[in-house]
Amino acid sequence: MADPSAPPAEASSQTEPQLSVERIEAFSDEDLHALCEATHAAIIEGGGFGWVRPPERRALEAYFRGLLLVPERQVFVARLNGTIVGSAQLVRPPRNNEAQAFGAHLMHAFIAPYARGHGLATLLTLKVEEAARAMKFQVLNLDVRETQQAAIRLYETLGYLRWGEHPMYARVHGKPVRGLFYYKLLQPTGA
Repeated sequence: MADPSAPPAEASSQTEPQLSVERIEAFSDEDLHALCEATHAAIIEGGGFGWVRPPERRALEAYFRGLLLVPERQVFVARLNGTIVGSAQLVRPPRNNEAQAFGAHLMHAFIAPYARGHGLATLLTLKVEEAARAMKFQVLNLDVRETQQAAIRLYETLGYLRWGEHPMYARVHGKPVRGLFYYKLLQPTGA
């Protein structure tokens, strides 16, 4: 007979979600499928890419496979319980741009709407920053649509400084959307 004063068994306890971020250099079929699903959901929700409407699946697959072939780009993925639910790109300047060789860009960062609220966007951004620092970049630049309020809050919380805006940055559903431009110093400027 069970002791009535003992705490209840934790048979229905919630396990903590498994969060990870990594640079990816090759896609398994399962990973590519999950990334395309997450991208589709993010585009529908209104964020993360220049697309307003999701392209067909073959175009998304070709896009992500092609990214891995571009020497100036590194692709990072965020995983929730082992499944890819988001992505970001670290973009180095081309070799012929010596004047801006000290800075890189964080581009096309997103977490699928169904995977938000776990801190993955922060982890993804910090992992890209870490990679940029390891490559000796002094500044990380990014831009975002004014409609992406959660992303704006995230970047400002992480110390990104807004330096400008563009009133005709994008056109979404026939209406102009302002773009906001940010930077973050990663290392002392004299380094």
